[in-house]
Amino acid sequence: MIKPLTQYAKASGCGCKIQPAVLQEMLQGFTVNSQAFPHLVLGNAGGDDCSVFDLGGGRYLLQTVDFFTPLVNDPRVFGRAAAANALSDVWAMGGTPIMANAVMGWPVDVLPVSMAREVMEGALTLCNSMNVPLAGGHTIDSPEPMFGLSVTGLVADSHLKTNAGAKAGDVLILTKPLGLGMLSAAHKRGLTSVEQDEILYQWIGGTNHVGALLGGIPGVNAITDVTGFGLAGHLLEMCKSSRLGALLQAKNLPKILEAEAFAAQFILPDNAMRNWNAYEGEIDMQDAGAFAWLVDPQSSGGLLLSVGVAALGEVEAALRAAQCFHQTIGEMTEIPAHKLGIILTVI
Repeated sequence: MIKPLTQYAKASGCGCKIQPAVLQEMLQGFTVNSQAFPHLVLGNAGGDDCSVFDLGGGRYLLQTVDFFTPLVNDPRVFGRAAAANALSDVWAMGGTPIMANAVMGWPVDVLPVSMAREVMEGALTLCNSMNVPLAGGHTIDSPEPMFGLSVTGLVADSHLKTNAGAKAGDVLILTKPLGLGMLSAAHKRGLTSVEQDEILYQWIGGTNHVGALLGGIPGVNAITDVTGFGLAGHLLEMCKSSRLGALLQAKNLPKILEAEAFAAQFILPDNAMRNWNAYEGEIDMQDAGAFAWLVDPQSSGGLLLSVGVAALGEVEAALRAAQCFHQTIGEMTEIPAHKLGIILTVI
């Protein structure tokens, strides 16, 4: 008898990411030598969403790979969410995806091939809707099902956005509400209603393609997407890369209403606490009610924008025109000198 798809994986979605501290240890000493590769604009040093290669003529090539284990039981929704999540890395750099290849691990002796086809069909439908050819891929026989994409993109050199360009006084904007990890954890445990599942499917299958438009707005100083390390983790990466601090208003954090009951019951993905253990010393958490929402791993989460005040009107108009959800959540600051080691303050 075939069990629900999520039961074949230890963790779900971006909740399967290796925790930040372990990842840092794994990558120590593996920074790419930029002198040996002068056309490599960005490698793995700054924690950006893509590697960047200078093609000349004012064009940059963007490259990323992103895959994860099932976060929902519907294979087509899983494929769509994994594709949206991978493509988001290119959009988070201000670029446009031009081609994708699939990466799939599948327990072929346990789960039917027809289900694997449904996963790929979900990804293909999403890629086609974004005019991105899903051109090929690679598959392996693995103990757990997993799926994602390797994505190639292009961006004008003047439109490239990284997580290192934020400026003190910038306004922080988030383009999807929080709670995706909680909903997927509850879904995995069989605790969600049909209505809650539909809300989860809607958000994880939504795309961040507005990032390509935001790349052309000079006052958008930094962008990243919010995934497995939670809002706090990815904001801290932006802070460190930009050598700044941040102030979040807990009351302004956008929350999926259908996830609030699970937050109250502390139903979170397994790596939520690992996230907190990795960066708790860098956060002044003055509002304990924000805790679950900050550490919750987001699968196919929204874009986090650092926007100059002068450009705020133009950015909000662009987001409204694209019918893109958005919420102002705080601001970038100087690192508080009186709080040793603290980078992010939550009030």
